[in-house]
Amino acid sequence: MTGTGNSHAPHVPVLIDEVIAALALHAGETAVDGTFGAGGYTRAMLAAGAGRVIAFDRDPDAIEAGRSLVPDPNLTLINERFSQMDRVLAERGIDQVGAIALDIGVSSMQLDRADRGFSFSADGPLDMRMSRSGLTAAEFLNSADEAEIARILKDYGEEPRARSIARAIVAARPVERTAELAAIVRRAAGFRPGQKSDPATRTFQAIRIHLNAELDELEEGLAAAERSLQPGGRLAVVTFHSLEDRIVKRFFRERSGGTPAGSRHRPVQHDPREPTFERVAKPVSPTERELAANPRSRSARLRSAIRTSAPAWKGKVQ
Repeated sequence: MTGTGNSHAPHVPVLIDEVIAALALHAGETAVDGTFGAGGYTRAMLAAGAGRVIAFDRDPDAIEAGRSLVPDPNLTLINERFSQMDRVLAERGIDQVGAIALDIGVSSMQLDRADRGFSFSADGPLDMRMSRSGLTAAEFLNSADEAEIARILKDYGEEPRARSIARAIVAARPVERTAELAAIVRRAAGFRPGQKSDPATRTFQAIRIHLNAELDELEEGLAAAERSLQPGGRLAVVTFHSLEDRIVKRFFRERSGGTPAGSRHRPVQHDPREPTFERVAKPVSPTERELAANPRSRSARLRSAIRTSAPAWKGKVQ
């Protein structure tokens, strides 16, 4: 998965060797791929010795495309959000699992299909729905007020020209196509051909994250993974931008007993709950070799940790 939309790299799983190393799969154990996508991590997990892989994806197209793998008796495909993994596993009589991988964001399959509307590299309808249900990007942009659009662009795209872009979008409505939106954003941002980055990237990211409630899904998914892992189980999470990475970093810091430095205005408060994760690894980024082979991996970051025997916490990441 990735956070950009202007490359045509093949569907290459990012940091695949590092993820499999972090999962440290034991022969015969059950593992979860929370973000199936094109099935790259699932294939690697099965090849690494997992006795069974339960793979989740909210996108029905991804599940349908993965049916070719289903004859493998060790694979179960679930069309559901990964935040629901503990409930779904319990319904199938699975108490806990040994390893969980989460690859956050939009998949290469979604980006490369113009009809899904995630990317501006090829013109298509403004859709951006991962689950194929709910409000489309066009419906949101053509109904939300200027202040709401600006807030979304600022909060989820970290866009410094959010107000100007939102004003331009409202003035140009109705907006129905990805190429239309990209052109509106470029004009509002003063984009000139040859600039290093296309400002439309931040706008597309922000709208996609909002429509799919991706950050809430990540927070809820991390808590679901905590409930689903057995003592000694491994959790590996790959993120593609700072908003996601901050959530994962805070989760592992909090759940491993770490606390941010205090000050005279805000003293350190120690949480009385037992740490649910240990051996939190340092973040891992792609090697130069991987970057050359797969440019979409450039912003990827892997964080991982090992589950303790302590009871799962309640509530979201603070």
